[in-house]
Amino acid sequence: MMEGRNQSGVYEFILLGLSDQPEHQTLLFSLFLLMYLITGLGNLLIILAIKSSSCLHNPMYFFLSNLSLVDICFTSTTVPKMLANHISGNKAIPYSGCLIQVFFFIWCAGTDSILLAAMAYDRYVAICDPLHYSMIMTPKVCVLLILASWLWACAVALIHTSLLTRLLFCDHNEIPHFFCDLSPLLKLACSDTYINDLMVNTVGVLTIIIPFIGILISYTQIFVTVLKIPSIVGKWKAFSTCASHLTVVSLFYGTIIGVYFCPTSTHTAQQDTAAAVMYTVVTPMLNPFIYSLRNKDMKGALRKLLIRKPGFSLRHPV
Repeated sequence: MMEGRNQSGVYEFILLGLSDQPEHQTLLFSLFLLMYLITGLGNLLIILAIKSSSCLHNPMYFFLSNLSLVDICFTSTTVPKMLANHISGNKAIPYSGCLIQVFFFIWCAGTDSILLAAMAYDRYVAICDPLHYSMIMTPKVCVLLILASWLWACAVALIHTSLLTRLLFCDHNEIPHFFCDLSPLLKLACSDTYINDLMVNTVGVLTIIIPFIGILISYTQIFVTVLKIPSIVGKWKAFSTCASHLTVVSLFYGTIIGVYFCPTSTHTAQQDTAAAVMYTVVTPMLNPFIYSLRNKDMKGALRKLLIRKPGFSLRHPV
């Protein structure tokens, strides 16, 4: 059980949010509520479309449906509390609630990272070794990769959350952020954070940097293989299957690595918050559009799904 306070007696933290200007509150609430609804609906439609369409029952879309599920959980970890704070005007979050938010945030971020690496490996096998694709990317292998991503990320989240409970937070309990993030919490601590920082730079490297390097290696091999394809059409088709994934990878890793693995002296709290908005809210919202707009099979599955649902109609009048 998580205690309601830490050793120093702090019962709650104050989330300062994105702005302290009253005239900005309504705009921010409306904007983030809209983005949250779009994220939830968009990713839910992706999951339902993949489940309902037999032509999408393959490893690539299996990973994508899990990524959509993680994205829903990702935004649900941070945005609802921020919206509730805007409505109530109370920016406080209990100490135990803060730890819970940190745990689920790290869990979702870690799972997202490893899933993106698994998707890159899937594309590598499909393009670089197509004859053995069905033997390598078997249903058992895909399930094991999904389970590994969820379980490893859960273990990492437990490590970081447990280490946070050992820290002392004295009189400073204001977090210059819209959710309880690990980095600003460590800056607030008035006890030694050496072990916490060490874990960020070791376990964090295994969860974020190593998958990112794996993605770079996979796409280097893909790029070399595609260049050997004699047909321009063939090259374009191969690259187009990777474009969506590369876009998501750039958005996710570009911001999260900048926040956690670059020297803190190179960026401000405002820059960290802006980057956090990108990988916790904007990227999960854009993923359904990125993966569906350039994909004929996905667009076809979504069209069939919406036509079957009451209240939706994409049919043209006769």
